[in-house]
Amino acid sequence: MTLQQMRYIIEVAERGSMNEAAKSLFISQPSLTSAIRELEKELSITIFNRSNRGIDLTTEGSEFLGYARQVLEQYSLMEEHYHEKKDDRKKFYVSTQHYTFSVEAFSKAVMKAGMDEYDFAIYETRTHEIISDVKNGRSELGILYLNDFNERILSNDFKENNLIFTELFSCDTYVYLSSEHPLAKKKKISFKELDPYPCLSFDQGEKNSFYYAEEVLSTYPYRKVVHVNDRATALNMMTLLKGYTLCSGVICEQLNGEGYTAVPLISDEKMRIGYLKRSDSHLSDIAKSFIKEMKKYNPAID
Repeated sequence: MTLQQMRYIIEVAERGSMNEAAKSLFISQPSLTSAIRELEKELSITIFNRSNRGIDLTTEGSEFLGYARQVLEQYSLMEEHYHEKKDDRKKFYVSTQHYTFSVEAFSKAVMKAGMDEYDFAIYETRTHEIISDVKNGRSELGILYLNDFNERILSNDFKENNLIFTELFSCDTYVYLSSEHPLAKKKKISFKELDPYPCLSFDQGEKNSFYYAEEVLSTYPYRKVVHVNDRATALNMMTLLKGYTLCSGVICEQLNGEGYTAVPLISDEKMRIGYLKRSDSHLSDIAKSFIKEMKKYNPAID
């Protein structure tokens, strides 16, 4: 079954005559008749009743005609979208681990771009999906971290998928929790002090391994763990369950509010925040602006 055959059926139905339809389609009547008979044979249906008085649609034919019109209308819309209507809007997509500073940097880059028309997106998602998004071109950049523990595994993934990781900044590990948490006023926090409270971990789906965890020190034997899949739920759990998560310590109060704080963890663990790009791609101007904004969160600059 082809689009051409569907067009033939629609034309014959509208003309009510094989001869008139053939003239309109600029083909011979025998060729038109043959194409329709082949389609009827393929589908094991009769589309037209033929008689000395002309042709009429059968019940099956009327049903087929309805489907054919829908298919051709959808094809026409798709053709218009990809061929006839050129979309000149600038596009920029980013996939990131659950970092508020990524969202803030993205927003600042968008505002500074000052464009009247654009098509931008930022996806807060799982580690392996960030890698897949950049590999497949869904996103121009991916934001995640490396440390001594996950670097070998993730670097192999990057290499296999033709991706390059560029470090933006390095930071110590912090405990992120509610400002009402019993440990919120401490200068530093140890793992032993955290044991009574649930650690909040972003679920990684089918790739839920220690190496793909968004939280550093993922192999620590936490007594209590609550898995979440979005930042808003994590913040709720910090308030409701006195939960915490381990993070870079870069806090965006404008987005998360003033009800949360980051306290240094007693640990030598470092996070190296950076971006992924395809090795064969060139950064767009908006991507360069976004990266420039991201670099401003470097703790070493303070």
